[in-house]
Amino acid sequence: MKTRYYFSSESVTDGHPDKMCDQIADAILDEALKINPHAKMAVEATIKDGLVFIYGEQNLREYSDHVINYPEIAKAVIKNIGYNEDFNVISLVGAQSADIFNKVVLGNEIAAGDQGIMFGYATNETPNYMPLAIDVAHKLSQRLSVIKKENKAIKPDGKTQVTVLYENDVPIAITSVVVSTMHASDISLEDLRELIMKEVIFKVIDPKWLTAETTYHINPGGRFVIGGPFGDSGTTGRKIVVDTYGGMGRIGGGCFSSKDPSKVDRSAAYYSRYVAKNMVAAGLADRCEIQVAYAIGLSKPLSVYVQTFGTEKVSLEEIDRILDLNFDFSVSNIIAELDLLKPIYRQTSNFGHFGREGFSWEVIKPLKR
Repeated sequence: MKTRYYFSSESVTDGHPDKMCDQIADAILDEALKINPHAKMAVEATIKDGLVFIYGEQNLREYSDHVINYPEIAKAVIKNIGYNEDFNVISLVGAQSADIFNKVVLGNEIAAGDQGIMFGYATNETPNYMPLAIDVAHKLSQRLSVIKKENKAIKPDGKTQVTVLYENDVPIAITSVVVSTMHASDISLEDLRELIMKEVIFKVIDPKWLTAETTYHINPGGRFVIGGPFGDSGTTGRKIVVDTYGGMGRIGGGCFSSKDPSKVDRSAAYYSRYVAKNMVAAGLADRCEIQVAYAIGLSKPLSVYVQTFGTEKVSLEEIDRILDLNFDFSVSNIIAELDLLKPIYRQTSNFGHFGREGFSWEVIKPLKR
């Protein structure tokens, strides 16, 4: 008996107010890592209308005489996204607690900067081992973010959503596509919808997923001229489902953006994706999810759990053995193996942290058996 179900995932453009804040936070982190690769940062942002509030903790360690120009970074990010309005930036960034620092830096060993659980997920339903709905939704929002630079009718803020029909856990077709984009006031909805169909949807989606029954909803709410921080507020870390697996894989309790690699909310989630992807790429399972748990001040995880949803091709005991042989979840190893002390984080903050080339946690390596 066939089991049929629908699964939907959404993405947002780089001009969405929450994503603006993620980019500001990660641009600040990158600046800190340029000063000192071992800097400890957790600096976030909130935006509304023409006001940006930057707040959090930082520790540049022996480079404490260096001053990070938070307003300059924030304004540069906002302008790069495509907003030309004047923004007032207020910053309130304090020093990292010495109590926390002394628990995290243990000589040459790095311990977890907090307690928490993290997840990583992979599936063989797409070439990049991501769920189809979130993969296509990201590609749509990424395309929107590109054509705004080519066509003045498209403005920075936007959302996408994709619904996929599954039979027996295998994607069969995309049944609906939603694109909502901020736009110039002088373009009609009819012209906008034609533009989005031609330059976004049909440019991005492989025709094999589309059928005569696929429905398209372009700006279903109608006119969308006031957007970005002038239409809504934004805050760092509010798009953790968009950042991960679109709801198909589980998520942990913390966001990624703003956090240096000692924060396992970020680094261990990256490593868990790395492990899950490599297990699927090696043909050990069609789907794999990794859960890992840490406690502040401890370098090794409290638990590691592997879930293959009944799709494993070898015994679960063999999967556990291969995992232990090939992967080390200690915080120091995660940072070293994935080379996480580089200023790479601004580029992670849009269109998902997973499934895109150029990141160390997306590399497939040969597994020892």
